[in-house]
Amino acid sequence: MTAQLDSMYPTTVDFGTLDEIHRAAGTALPADVFDFVEGGAGREITLRANRDAFDRWRILPDPMSGVANPSTRTSLLGMTLETPILTAPFGGDAMFHLDGHLAVARAVQRHGTVTIVPEAGSYSYEQIRAVAPDAARIAQLHPFAHAPAVAERIQRAGYSALCVTVDCPIGGFRTRNMANRFAPDMRQFGGNLTGTDGAPGVAEVFGQLLKHGAVAWNWADLRAAAAQFRLPWIAKGVLTPDAAERSLAAGAAAIVVSNHGGRQLDPAPASLDMLPRIRAAVGPELPILFDSGIRTGSDVFLALALGASAVVIGRAAIYGLAAAGEAGVSRVLELLTDELRTLMTLSGAATIDRIDATRLIGAQS
Repeated sequence: MTAQLDSMYPTTVDFGTLDEIHRAAGTALPADVFDFVEGGAGREITLRANRDAFDRWRILPDPMSGVANPSTRTSLLGMTLETPILTAPFGGDAMFHLDGHLAVARAVQRHGTVTIVPEAGSYSYEQIRAVAPDAARIAQLHPFAHAPAVAERIQRAGYSALCVTVDCPIGGFRTRNMANRFAPDMRQFGGNLTGTDGAPGVAEVFGQLLKHGAVAWNWADLRAAAAQFRLPWIAKGVLTPDAAERSLAAGAAAIVVSNHGGRQLDPAPASLDMLPRIRAAVGPELPILFDSGIRTGSDVFLALALGASAVVIGRAAIYGLAAAGEAGVSRVLELLTDELRTLMTLSGAATIDRIDATRLIGAQS
């Protein structure tokens, strides 16, 4: 007997599409805060390039493949992921919703994946891990003098890995923020930046990030600091094969291919364009996360096919958070994963490791 359908598509959900979530976030946030999320550096060439890069690829169908219920389960540094989608370590999260990364982590835990907890967030590493210990497994830090002490604190809090942001010795030249005279409440960035117990204060960190002339680390400095880490660490902000190889030489266990969502160097290459080159340089075994431009399930599929082990979403998670808090973030993850599973069925990829470049063709081919 054929099951009865009440409707072809869900009719009782708050958000039917990711575009609806994006529009709701735009309505919920003050204009200058929304610009802070949406904007990039300079003329925003890199920001646009990140999205344009996905349009240069097409997914090949595989009819009659027999794939009916594909699995999105994978793993990263010993952590099981039910979907290959992590959330990014965006700071100032209480600007977008009062619960900030607490809500993000709870939503991520519901979907069986991992969040990268920010250093400059509104809540502490410990607070976020307490509400979602299965999701709060990776913690971000910046490569400044305090890094070894913060890494020790993260290890004591029970995290499984560190994420070191290597592409931000100074903040990008973000013209939308400058035009808006953007002046957020800096306490929203101070969950970990307390100025006590070896942690720097908010003013110290943002003095480093926003002014010329501060001390900038090199790879030797990072290698020396990382020798003191007692957790595996991920280098976030790698955009060239050379930087990937230098990350590995400094001891990284994984990398994030990223141009910081177009918020740092402009003009720079699109992250997706550089991903295959970096994968070729480091070989097939190194875990590679990918961020910058992920907005749809097809973006996730393309990044996986071009060499990523998993992806990281920043703006998309913020949109969900601003639109509806924990429920909004959960809906973003649900929509991205559902679309990914649909594409896996249509392309004949039963598991994540079956998604590779043989399932793609260039748009101009």
